[in-house]
Amino acid sequence: MTEITTSALLAELHQAAGIVTGVVAKIDDAGVKAPSELPGWTRGHVLAHIAGIANAMARQLEYAARGETIELYDGGYEGRTKAIELAAGHTAAEHQAEVGEAVARALAAFDGLPDSGWATRITYRDGTVLDGGLALWRELVIHATDLGMGRGPETWSRTFCEHLFDFLSARVPAEQKFVLQPLALPQLVIGSGRESVSITGMITDIAAWLAGRTPTLGSLRAVAAADGVDLPSLLPWPSGVPAK
Repeated sequence: MTEITTSALLAELHQAAGIVTGVVAKIDDAGVKAPSELPGWTRGHVLAHIAGIANAMARQLEYAARGETIELYDGGYEGRTKAIELAAGHTAAEHQAEVGEAVARALAAFDGLPDSGWATRITYRDGTVLDGGLALWRELVIHATDLGMGRGPETWSRTFCEHLFDFLSARVPAEQKFVLQPLALPQLVIGSGRESVSITGMITDIAAWLAGRTPTLGSLRAVAAADGVDLPSLLPWPSGVPAK
């Protein structure tokens, strides 16, 4: 899988941000209270999380530019959860303003990076600014889908899906390897275990399944030792905090 360049990642971030803000602009007060695609979360919860992660990633970069580090969320995971619950019930207008301001802040931080800035260390996953940029890209694209406003996994690009295959390879159980066979595209192997399981389907459906979302374009087929089997179980999302 080809690694994405920083210039390409910036373009992807701007495109994803535009999609998110465009979707958010269509949500009214009743829509804020409606269920999202995430169990137990309304759209308001998803919107609060989008604003929260965008602000969190922006300040990672703002501190890094000063040679400092700071935790991703004030109060850690508990602080993140409390902030989401407090903001989930905001009006549509409030969510639109909060998401718009947070996303703009994050984009400004990434746009202002010098070439060397992408390698600066941040606390997110004990990684670099590049890791933070990839994370924000995932958050914007996937949570735009979670809003349930017509941006399902079928809208994810091949580039994004292949990035997910790489990032989510950490979900493959140690004893297995997955031979991913996207229809009409070259196969990819993730994981390094001895037990081989082939997963066949549309590339977006395979990516959605790996991300814990519902495939939308067709059924996935799993084969092990030449026999059809159930889709294998996945390990938890590879993140410093639980997936949401």
